[in-house]
Amino acid sequence: MPKPILKFAVLAGDYIGPEVMAEALRVLDHVARLEGLVLSHQAADVGGAGIDRHGQALPESTLRVCEQADAILFGSVGGPKWEKLPPKEQPERAALLPLRRHFTLFANIRPGLLYRELTDASPLKSERIPDGIDIVCIRELTGGLYFGKPKETTTLPDGDVQAVDTMVYKKSEIERILQVAITTARARKRKLCSVDKANVLETSVLWRKTVTDYCAAHAPDLALSHMYVDNAAMQLARDPNQFDVFVTENMFGDILSDEMAVICGSLGMLSSASLGAGKNSLGLPFGLYEPAGGTAPDIAGKGIANPCAQILSVALMLRHSFGLETTATRLEAAVKKAVTSGTRTGDIAFGRPSVGTRAMADAVIANL
Repeated sequence: MPKPILKFAVLAGDYIGPEVMAEALRVLDHVARLEGLVLSHQAADVGGAGIDRHGQALPESTLRVCEQADAILFGSVGGPKWEKLPPKEQPERAALLPLRRHFTLFANIRPGLLYRELTDASPLKSERIPDGIDIVCIRELTGGLYFGKPKETTTLPDGDVQAVDTMVYKKSEIERILQVAITTARARKRKLCSVDKANVLETSVLWRKTVTDYCAAHAPDLALSHMYVDNAAMQLARDPNQFDVFVTENMFGDILSDEMAVICGSLGMLSSASLGAGKNSLGLPFGLYEPAGGTAPDIAGKGIANPCAQILSVALMLRHSFGLETTATRLEAAVKKAVTSGTRTGDIAFGRPSVGTRAMADAVIANL
């Protein structure tokens, strides 16, 4: 039986985005040769590159390329070059949010992974995380404050200025993200923590009730717990491995996943997947896959950026949008072996000799 064609859009973005994307694609090309996979990918401009070449952070031509693909492999967007633009026109806000909205990318899966050999990279004391960190954040991505209406700034009759953001959630939206969290928890330790602010927010009252009722009816096999978001932030810093999978709404997930990235040592090692409500041509989830970090303008063009997060994002794409679990696991194992055997970019070197972006990718290829 012929293997499926892996058809995906490549949106490298700005600054180090194209640098790490080039190495991730080189690693993927090697995997494809090893396993007889057929790749079909098309590059398109996004973010600052879209603004410079098309006048828009998300050009219509880029959207068309994405619509014709089965997944999006995304780099990173934004940086100082475009910071003087109006907020609504800046790359981060004018590219990523519209992409999430257009493809209903409602579920963000962000692994918090710190290898035991890299515990020195974490600001946490090594005795708190002797075996590293291995947790997953499931963040609802298309609801809450970021998308609720009204969202506006107005001048009041007395001359004062008022800004309004609206937090809105439907029961169906909560159940939808919960299904992703349940699937993720069942693939791991069958342990799920739901994070909310039900002692203050009406949306969180609905969130907690919906999670409780849905898990009782559909996932009684899971060990379900609830935690207020302020306590969750503290517990992540105190003992992150008390969690296995935690699920939360959009803004809380934005904050907690960034905290998780910090305690895991380096953004250069953390990947993410944003899955959509629709299916691709293979009948699998359409998704956008990107590193957790940003464009790092300070090191752009120096050939020293860590490509591992982008490579690990490729692994997530192989798993979720193309159903290639064995291939994804093989790629993740190669990254881990390369890093733990001593090949390190500067962000994870800790005084040891460091290598550049291309050499790091070479080490991953050598360990496939």
